Amino acid sequence: MNSYLKELKTPYFIIYKEKLKKNIDDFNNALSDTWGNYIIGYSYKTNSLPWVLNFMKENGCFAEVVSDDEYNLAVALGNNEKRIIFNGPNKGREIFHRAIMNKGIINIDSWREINWLREEARSTDVINIGIRVNFNLEECCPNESAMGSEVGRFGFSFENGELSKAISDIEDISRVKIVGIHLHCSTKTRSLKVYEEIAKKACVIAKLINNPLDYVDIGGGFFGGMPEKPSYYEYMKVITDELSKHFNRNTTKLIVEPGASLIASPISFVCEVVDVKNVLDKRIVNINGSRSNIDPLMRKKFYEYELITNMDKIDDEQIICGYTCMENDRIMKLTNEKELTIGDKIIFNKVGSYTLCLSPLFIEYFPAVYVRENNKYKCVRERWGVNEYINKCFI
Repeated sequence: MNSYLKELKTPYFIIYKEKLKKNIDDFNNALSDTWGNYIIGYSYKTNSLPWVLNFMKENGCFAEVVSDDEYNLAVALGNNEKRIIFNGPNKGREIFHRAIMNKGIINIDSWREINWLREEARSTDVINIGIRVNFNLEECCPNESAMGSEVGRFGFSFENGELSKAISDIEDISRVKIVGIHLHCSTKTRSLKVYEEIAKKACVIAKLINNPLDYVDIGGGFFGGMPEKPSYYEYMKVITDELSKHFNRNTTKLIVEPGASLIASPISFVCEVVDVKNVLDKRIVNINGSRSNIDPLMRKKFYEYELITNMDKIDDEQIICGYTCMENDRIMKLTNEKELTIGDKIIFNKVGSYTLCLSPLFIEYFPAVYVRENNKYKCVRERWGVNEYINKCFI
């Protein structure tokens, strides 16, 4: 562990800038090699730390947003509004209008947005729009979709005819043109088969629309930075092999919206042992981080970690627990590992996805974040204290 790093006050996140840059470059190379005509839209919701968002912008990524606040954040950080992809069912009327006026990429996801298009068309030039598709992925890939038989809730349903009706309603609006389709699906497996089926469905859906499409937006949900999982190239190869059966890569852009696949692997969380106690025959190791910092949805089964200790003694079992008062803030059980004592550190690796943005202000406030480059560390978010917490409150 770098001597300077040892001096930083725990807990804190570290962003490894070179690793993040490599992920972006590798994704660009995969798209360049397989399709050539493409857009990478970074998913703001996955990790919305301003430094991360600005770094993505500086490296050519569009901003993929799903709320008015995220849209305004993208604008505040200097994104050209033509380079904002506006998705989701939670768009506000005012920002919807602004996105249209500024020629952003808008994928509609609700009937009210179709009504808004009718209103916009009365006083606007040609409006180019995309539409979110809902199709039965579970039928194509059994036990792989996130919701299974409960069905996904986003987009217009292909199977029950709502998609066809939505397309018809939009095409009936003067000066509104459907130029893209958005097919993101949430899955449990992130398998290559899932993306093959999404691309196949894109070819089918395109035939329902009365003009050639400017883009196909596949969405995100890919693995990334994990050698044992599919690579960016393998995903893009499967997708583009199918898309090429219907679309011309010179005239139809491929849009992807990676989040976790770019930002998960280059971020670690460093915390410290603050107490050790024995309860009956169990050794409880308390740290100054929490499961809410590295697994806010409390779903992970395992973690990639490093132990920083000078101890050589091996302990049969140690239960690593977080700082909260919740009994389920038990992060992991170490078996036959070096015995941890007060002051030792644990580094949890590959924790950049949905952690900084979902961590609650529960008991402790937001930890500091540092960026590492060339073995030097720069603070890009100071630790929150009481002043930051009460800043927007009134008594």
